[in-house]
Amino acid sequence: MGQPNSRTAAIREKAKRGDGSAEALLADLLRDLFGVDARDLAINHDQYSLNSLNGFFEADGKPYFFKFHQEENEQEMSGEYYRADILAKAGLPVDQPLMMSTLPGEQILVYRRRTDPRFSDALRTLDGLHDEQMARQAVDAERRLNEIVLSVYLRTLHPVTPDAVMKEPVHRLFRDRLVTAPKGTYPGGRLESFYVGKTFDFPGVTLSWDSLSKACFVINGIEYRETLGQLFDAAHERLNPVRLADSGGVTAHGDAHNANVWFERREGRASLSFFDPAFAGEHIPTLLAEVKTTFHNILAHPYWLYDPALAEQTFKATANYENGRLFADFDWKLTPVRKALLETKAEAMWKPLLAALKQRDMLPQDWRKVVRLGLFLCPTLVMNLRAGATSHNPTSSLIGLSVAMMVGSDPDEGEDLITRFLATIDPEG
Repeated sequence: MGQPNSRTAAIREKAKRGDGSAEALLADLLRDLFGVDARDLAINHDQYSLNSLNGFFEADGKPYFFKFHQEENEQEMSGEYYRADILAKAGLPVDQPLMMSTLPGEQILVYRRRTDPRFSDALRTLDGLHDEQMARQAVDAERRLNEIVLSVYLRTLHPVTPDAVMKEPVHRLFRDRLVTAPKGTYPGGRLESFYVGKTFDFPGVTLSWDSLSKACFVINGIEYRETLGQLFDAAHERLNPVRLADSGGVTAHGDAHNANVWFERREGRASLSFFDPAFAGEHIPTLLAEVKTTFHNILAHPYWLYDPALAEQTFKATANYENGRLFADFDWKLTPVRKALLETKAEAMWKPLLAALKQRDMLPQDWRKVVRLGLFLCPTLVMNLRAGATSHNPTSSLIGLSVAMMVGSDPDEGEDLITRFLATIDPEG
């Protein structure tokens, strides 16, 4: 990932390999950028840092927290990341960095070090521990955050031009991962490097990409209308930035998964605040603004995306392939706290937001398709879901690709978790 002249890319690659020189290179970068002498520098190795790096250091006797996001071809950008003031000016609760570099290939944010956990860590605890009080505080905090964010969306919602939409960096989380720059070759990017031409091992069956991409998924007895290949093709076409101006634009964080959210508990009440606005923008397509939060904070849990080894220990999964159909059966399901978060996201965010779009005649007829395709790209392109490619195993790979299918495609018949969610948020429902 990244190019040779990207210092952050080099640091991240060394850190991933456990190369001890990563800390020294990072200390040099901090010294060059900010003139600080970083001491006791420690890089975190947590499961949520799929495309980023974070950690701690001290300088002049003060504790700091750093984070940077790393994308392919980042050095070709010119300060498009980390426009931290956008969110604060819009009235969103966001930590402001004390030091910031937006130089291509050297983009990094430094914050005061906090003792509060990230919301992702708090919820990870709740996935495996029954703590009714903490769960209630977490869900209440999520509702209040959604109400604040929604008010900003409604206040900043405006018609946008395709040109304005194309300039937003948020597309690097979606369609840009389907193509290879600079020509935009499709299939390319992560889609090609992760999946095309590869072999996929599931519990009980091994498939080529050609077979898997054309297979009809039957998940726990429910058959789905589209194939993986068809969903990737549809995402490449419909999530093209030039086609996303039809739902207007808003000021948004764009990547507010819970590893970018602080969880602060004080006197029996919890509150949430953002950090790392790597993809913040003022013209983010409205239908994409909440996609990452909806998937990564709810549907990626428990365990299968971020803790594949634990998923393999926790869930039973089997696969069978017959006559072009992949039968996937497993006992993965959302935990109670994730169900409550999904209900909150539907009621406090998606339903009123879509109603506002409809009232302003800015809701595309195919809004469900746009939302589904955005959700579909979240798991498939954030990391390689193929067993053995990274940390995934046959069980987590089967669950992951099945969840991707569930969010991306309508069932042929019946309903599932996502059809019920979409029915709940439908402004005409």
